Amino acid sequence: MNDGMNRQLLRMTTLLQLEQRARRAETAEELGFAIVNETHALVAYAQAALWQPGPLRGRIAAISGLAVPDRDGPFAAWLTGLAARLAGQPAGRDIRVVTAADVDAETARDWTDHLPAQLLWVPLPGPGGELLGVLLLSRPEAWSSFDQHIFTYLGEAYGHALDRFRHKRRSIWPARRTRLVWLGAAAALALLMVMPVRQSVLAPAEVTPSDPTLVRSPFEGVVERVVVQPNAQVRKGDLLLVLDQTRLRSRVEIARRARDVAEAEYRSAVQQAVYDPEVKASLVALQGRLEQQVAELSYLEDLLGRTEIRAAHDGIAVFDDANEWLGRPVAVGERIMLLADPAAVRLDIHLPVGDAIGFEPGAEVLFFLNTAPERPVDAVLDSVAFRATARPDGTLAYRMKAVFASAEARPRIGLKGTAKVYGDRVPLARFLFRRPFATVRQWLAL
Repeated sequence: MNDGMNRQLLRMTTLLQLEQRARRAETAEELGFAIVNETHALVAYAQAALWQPGPLRGRIAAISGLAVPDRDGPFAAWLTGLAARLAGQPAGRDIRVVTAADVDAETARDWTDHLPAQLLWVPLPGPGGELLGVLLLSRPEAWSSFDQHIFTYLGEAYGHALDRFRHKRRSIWPARRTRLVWLGAAAALALLMVMPVRQSVLAPAEVTPSDPTLVRSPFEGVVERVVVQPNAQVRKGDLLLVLDQTRLRSRVEIARRARDVAEAEYRSAVQQAVYDPEVKASLVALQGRLEQQVAELSYLEDLLGRTEIRAAHDGIAVFDDANEWLGRPVAVGERIMLLADPAAVRLDIHLPVGDAIGFEPGAEVLFFLNTAPERPVDAVLDSVAFRATARPDGTLAYRMKAVFASAEARPRIGLKGTAKVYGDRVPLARFLFRRPFATVRQWLAL
C-alpha cells in the first residue's frame, strides 16, 4: 500500500515539474523539445512527436531525440498526413488510443514502418478551447486508462504554454504607442514617396568631332601607304595617305598612246581631205574620237594626281590603326579617316531604349570620363534621335548629342565614359518604380 502511494506521489510530483518546465520555456522551440523528450519522465514511450495545425496539413514541430526535426523526411511527411486526418475526425479533440485498425488502408500499410502498435492521441487545447497542437506518443504496450487520465491535465498545461507563444507571434500591435509609431512611419513613407525628385539616367558616351571633314577614296583602288598616325596633328596640304598608282599608270599610258594614234589618224585625214572628198567627210568623226581620247587621258591624269590624298585644312586625323589600311581595297567614296578640329568636339550619348524618359534639348548632362571619373564635365543636351538604332553589341539605343558648356574643359576626341542625363522632377515613387512598372507592363502586354 505504501509503495503504491509512493509511486502515485512521484508521478504527481513529476506532473507538476513538467507543468512548471513548460511555463518556464522561453521559446516555442524549447517548449516543443521539452514536451516530446521530458514527458518520458512521467510516462514511458518509444517515440513522441508534436504536431501543430496550420495551412495545408499542419507541421511537425518537434520529434523526440532530435534537436531539429526533418520536416521534409519520409517519417515526418507520413506522420503529418496521419495527424491531419485524425484531427479532422469527430473524435479529434479527445484523448484516445489509435492503432492501425483505426486508419485507412494506405496509412495502415506503412504503420509498422514508422510507429509501434499503440499510439496515444493527446490534444493540446488552448484557453479558448481551440486546438493548438497534438502530442503523439507511441509504444508497443497498451495505454492504461490512468495514463490517459494523467494526460488530460498535462495536455491542458501544454496547450496553455503553446498559447503564450502563439500570442507572441501574432501580437503585431502590442500597444497603442507602437501602433502610433507604425502609423507615423507609414505616413512619413507616404510623404516621402510623393516628394519631387529629379529624374536621371546613365548611358555610355564618347567624345566625337562636331563638324569633321571626311577623307574618302577618290576612286576604286588599294591603300599603299598611310603617312599619318591616329590622332596626329596635321596642317593644310600635309600628305595623309597614298593609294596604289600601278593600275592608274598603266591606264594613263594606254590612254596616252590611244590619243597619239587618234591624233595621227586625224592629221593624216586632214592632208588627204584636200584631194579626196570621201576622207573629208570623215574628219568630223576622227576629230570627235581625238577629243574623246584627250578627255579620257586628262581624267586619268587627274586621278593619278589624286592618289596622294592631302589635308584640306588644319586638324587631327581620326581613325583607328594605320596598319589595318595597308593593302586594303577601297571603293569609290569609302571613308578612310576623319579630319577634325580638336577644339570643335561634342558628346555622343547612346541611351538604351529602357531608359528613355522623354528628354528635351537643353537638359543638363554630366560626363564622367573613364580616365578621370572624379571630375565630371558639364554639357548641355543638343538633340535626340527620333528612333532607336542598333548598336554593335546588338542592343537598341537612342543617339543623343550634347555640347560642352565650357571651352576650357573640353576633353579630347576619342575619350569615352558615362553620361548622366537629367530630366524633369517627378514623385519619388515614380522614380523608384518606373523600371519595375515598365517590366510588368511588358509581361502583361499592356
